[in-house]
Amino acid sequence: MSADQRRDAVTAPGFSLNTRKTGSSGWLERPPLDHIVMGVAILAFLIAFPFFNPGYRFLSLAITTGFTAIALYGLALQFGQAGIMSVGHAGIMGIGGYTAAILANQLGIGFWLALPASILLSALAAGLVGLPSLRVGGQHYIIITFCFCALLVIALTNGGDFTGAATGLDVGPIAGPFGINLAKLRNMYYLVMLALVVSLVLTYVIVHSPYGRTLWAIRENEPLARAVGINTNFHKIGVFALSGAFAGAAGILQTYYLRHISPPLYGAFPSLYLALMVMLGGARPLYGPLLGAIIVTFLPEVGGLDPIDSRIAYGVGLLLVILLLPAGVSGGLLGLYRSMIGRQRRAEKG
Repeated sequence: MSADQRRDAVTAPGFSLNTRKTGSSGWLERPPLDHIVMGVAILAFLIAFPFFNPGYRFLSLAITTGFTAIALYGLALQFGQAGIMSVGHAGIMGIGGYTAAILANQLGIGFWLALPASILLSALAAGLVGLPSLRVGGQHYIIITFCFCALLVIALTNGGDFTGAATGLDVGPIAGPFGINLAKLRNMYYLVMLALVVSLVLTYVIVHSPYGRTLWAIRENEPLARAVGINTNFHKIGVFALSGAFAGAAGILQTYYLRHISPPLYGAFPSLYLALMVMLGGARPLYGPLLGAIIVTFLPEVGGLDPIDSRIAYGVGLLLVILLLPAGVSGGLLGLYRSMIGRQRRAEKG
């Protein structure tokens, strides 16, 4: 068997537990019917949500959930697909957000021109932060990412007028196309939701492409992947850069939604919350990051919890998920759904 044939064997759908044969033999697997139905239902709900008159508070929470979920989809690619957890993802969001804010304040560059710059610089920063993962892993790499966030906050706080120091930087409103007023909360909501849908689609394409299957092969058995000729270091840095691109997009959306940016937004503890959301929702199922963002963002408001009670609830919830639902809440719900479908089919056959 040639090297190319061995590589194809590793990246074939049957190599990993994550991919299922869906009858598609092309570059991208055809999505199963339940994914399509769920996607259409989510899209319809996102479009209709403002018309339910949720009020300013819940619409604001929905916007926060949207750009947070975008960052989580990047982290889910890194953790769920490549198996590398990071607690420095908020720092990568900060790179994107501060890039946009500095461009606005120093050069007068607005949102649309700053968007690609924020995404590219965040991807580059994430790739650089990911370099130590080629030599260390597990808890050692997590500590490195934790330190990255702490150092970033120190650098931003002591950046003088360039970064706004401890008080941060302000930005103006987004200049909406076709005269659309994006300073209006509902219009900002739709912009963030459009970015969220694009992120969700991109995540599906990446996960179910040959590149995504290669990442999964590296996660499942990295020595075997190297043995058949896969450049594992290149692919791991690549997924860090992809993850950073998602975080950069989330960072600039957060900056222009808040209209202000400051160092505490991107410290170690906000990063811990992002990691918590991914583990709660589930990194592998397609809708896990979105569900994790919804749970952590809306739980205190719906439950009437103060900050201390909400942290206790998150901690207890995370312990229960780790013990009872290793694939996260979405993974548990997906398993329950498939179990019910399986029982129904067996009952019909019997």
